Amino acid sequence: MRDVRKYFGQLPTLLSFGLLVLRIFCVIAVAAPFANRSPSVQPLKDISQYISSGWDRLTRSLTNCETLRDTKTSGEPVLYLPVEITPPPLLEDLQQRCAIRIEHLPERITRPGEVDLNKIRTHGLLYLENPYVVPGGQFNEMYGWDSYFIILGLLRNDRRDLAKGMVDNFLFEIEHYGGMLNANRSYYLSRSQPPLLTSMILEVYEAEKSAGQADLRWLERAYGFAARDYEHWNEPPHLSAETGLSRYFDHGEGPVPEMMPDYYRTVARFFLFHRRASQPYLIHLDREHPAAPFVEPVFSVLVCDQKPNEATNANCAPPDRVALTAEFYKGDRSMRESGFDVSFRFGPFGAVTHHYAPVCLNSLLYKTEKDLEKISLLIGKREDADKWKTQALERRKRIWKYLWDERRGLFFDYNLATRSRSSYEYATTFYPLWAGLASEKQARAVVHNLPLFERPGGVAMSLQESGEQWDYPYGWAPIQLFVVEGLRRYGYTAEANRVAYKFVSMVIEDFQSDHTIREKYNVITRSSETHIQAGYKENVIGFGWTNGVFLALLQHLPAELFAKLPMPGNLIPSFPASPPDDRSPPQTPPRN
Repeated sequence: MRDVRKYFGQLPTLLSFGLLVLRIFCVIAVAAPFANRSPSVQPLKDISQYISSGWDRLTRSLTNCETLRDTKTSGEPVLYLPVEITPPPLLEDLQQRCAIRIEHLPERITRPGEVDLNKIRTHGLLYLENPYVVPGGQFNEMYGWDSYFIILGLLRNDRRDLAKGMVDNFLFEIEHYGGMLNANRSYYLSRSQPPLLTSMILEVYEAEKSAGQADLRWLERAYGFAARDYEHWNEPPHLSAETGLSRYFDHGEGPVPEMMPDYYRTVARFFLFHRRASQPYLIHLDREHPAAPFVEPVFSVLVCDQKPNEATNANCAPPDRVALTAEFYKGDRSMRESGFDVSFRFGPFGAVTHHYAPVCLNSLLYKTEKDLEKISLLIGKREDADKWKTQALERRKRIWKYLWDERRGLFFDYNLATRSRSSYEYATTFYPLWAGLASEKQARAVVHNLPLFERPGGVAMSLQESGEQWDYPYGWAPIQLFVVEGLRRYGYTAEANRVAYKFVSMVIEDFQSDHTIREKYNVITRSSETHIQAGYKENVIGFGWTNGVFLALLQHLPAELFAKLPMPGNLIPSFPASPPDDRSPPQTPPRN
């Protein structure tokens, strides 16, 4: 491992384990995938009940005042409607019961980033027509990429109407808010999230088809909006003309309002003590830089020569007055569009995110193009299908050229500014397998490198212990799903089952301890214990996407591993097929 100092359901009842041989029904019957998978052992009953009832606890609608709550910002609750929408009658009752203000947005929005956020005086919730499931905790709105994994869980718990309504909400966002948003709050109008809309559309369509309710008219309508949303990823500023690949980019400026100022103070302090990494992100406001351009707020940071066991700041120099630059905030905002907030993958605290063509984004866009090709054929648009097929082939060619490292046997992000590939090993190297764009040779090389990432609780995000939540030693449910499904797609079934078992069994063990499901896990200690240095330090309970991924991975777990899940009397099996990594353990960088 590498030190970063240098850079700084309800699951229905299983009659008996003998019925596990009938698991084929789990694959075919999407609406009831666990008809023969849920043993009568109490731990699985408890966790399945927690997930099944959790969908209702996490569902928000305009009949509930809880929907308006936002602990990330202050001020009176406000609900914003698109300027072209007449307030529906139910809002009058909501306004009286919940003591909220209802306003229209200042202008019509037809493209991402089109609205001037300075014209919106108070942060508020953006109106959506249908109920939706939120992740949990402070994340009390409908998020972009979270919703894909939530929908996987809803469909496995036979909640098709709720899942379809969430997709319809995204179509509403595209029509009235300019695109699929990070989430439905006014301060998210400037950015999106990883594009998984077509994956959601097809999951819902196939679930309804399996139930004998295939809706081609709905599919055609969804296709039109999905194609429209795709285009903003395929044009500037998201598109790099030189490479033909896409990048994350937030249209907004300055610090994001949903983060506490202490986060940015921590970032400024880091750059102050890591001066080689601070350019062009930190400005010193002193006599030598009287007119240096900066962005509020300004931070006073003490620089102290503090001896061990010394409790006072007697040896401190006068405080440095520093500020972060507009360039830093652009990278910070773009990192949040990536969904990987916070990691050191794109420089310290993601400061360089907007200068990278990422493996994850371009793999998801390839998947989107292939999905749109498939949907085009389903709705009889053959010419469109040919166009999407061509675009997908072109993107795959560019991914192979810019993002594949033959020597290392991994996919890496590409720095558009330096015209070079990153060397930061990251679990998104498995995305091309999930999307189906890797060659057999590339897939074989990536799987050979699986031990770099695989740990006792599943796959770790990176090899770098930066102290941030999207780096080592943490593992996240969505990435486990991408890894497992990518491995299975290329025939590496044993490896896929091993990773799936490690993650599912860890979640069950941790649930037995505190009876909750969490946002993220420490895949080294196989627990939900986390120690985040900056940013989202809480390990949120809920948790939408972990619930969904747990059900999806459990569904396809083979009978012999399913029977070994941590129950009374069961031991966690060892997996000698995963060879040890020959690198030394990562070390946490110093935090001054």
